[in-house]
Amino acid sequence: MSDKRPSPIAGTWYPRNPDVLRQSIDQYLSSAEITPMDGEVIGIVVPHAGHRYSGGVAAHAFQCLVGLEPELVVVISPLHTPESGEIFTTAHDSYATPLGEIPVDHEMLDKMKEALPGEIEFRKIRRDSEHSLEIELPFLQRVLTKPFRLIPLMILHQSQFVAETIGHFLGNLLKGKSVLLVASSDLSHFYDASVARKLDESVLARLEAFDASGVINVERDGVGYACGRGAIATVLWAAQDLGANQVKVLKYAHSGDVTGDTHSVVGYGSAVIFKSHHQ
Repeated sequence: MSDKRPSPIAGTWYPRNPDVLRQSIDQYLSSAEITPMDGEVIGIVVPHAGHRYSGGVAAHAFQCLVGLEPELVVVISPLHTPESGEIFTTAHDSYATPLGEIPVDHEMLDKMKEALPGEIEFRKIRRDSEHSLEIELPFLQRVLTKPFRLIPLMILHQSQFVAETIGHFLGNLLKGKSVLLVASSDLSHFYDASVARKLDESVLARLEAFDASGVINVERDGVGYACGRGAIATVLWAAQDLGANQVKVLKYAHSGDVTGDTHSVVGYGSAVIFKSHHQ
């Protein structure tokens, strides 16, 4: 019997019943209208609130993955709980969702652990409660029709040094492999909708400019906020090393679009990172 990471969020952040979950995700995907990418998809950026809040936004990016068959999927998220260290992964053999198990590629993770510089502490943890990584997995299970191995990474210390080091390390490690990168991040938290939009547009502009440093420093510069800015920047640096040369923002919305409360919202954006054939 495999050592599965039990889901702490199935039944609250998304449906526990597999049939209901499948139908719900398929509905989000069918409602997401996107222009087909003229190029090779290397990665996506997606929000990580409960599916009812951000699933519609996330679906625009996941829709770009239909028909892809990566052998490896790297999902990078923030870690919202305090731990000792900079970057974390699971010690379990697989992630369990109502749609089945996804095996974790510990061979790749161990290579990473051995090769990262000593000042970046990389730890494996058990039974973590992190929602921002797991929330993306059922979407991946629906859009990717072939089995894949997962490289789950959770970043606590979202500095440029950590993101750039890990990003370039992943780019080198994964070169020539069949891989997809996924960055999990929400945008501004608890501002009035008009203020939130301004802050979020600043982050999305830096993202679309393929400006990894700009994204990671958005809060320092006082122009925006993204709880997974380290995850986004890491994926941008890795994607660049894997040949990506363009980012397209696909959808923006906020929690008020679902709840009707525009006085205190959380912003959500989705984007696709790809290698354009016209550059």
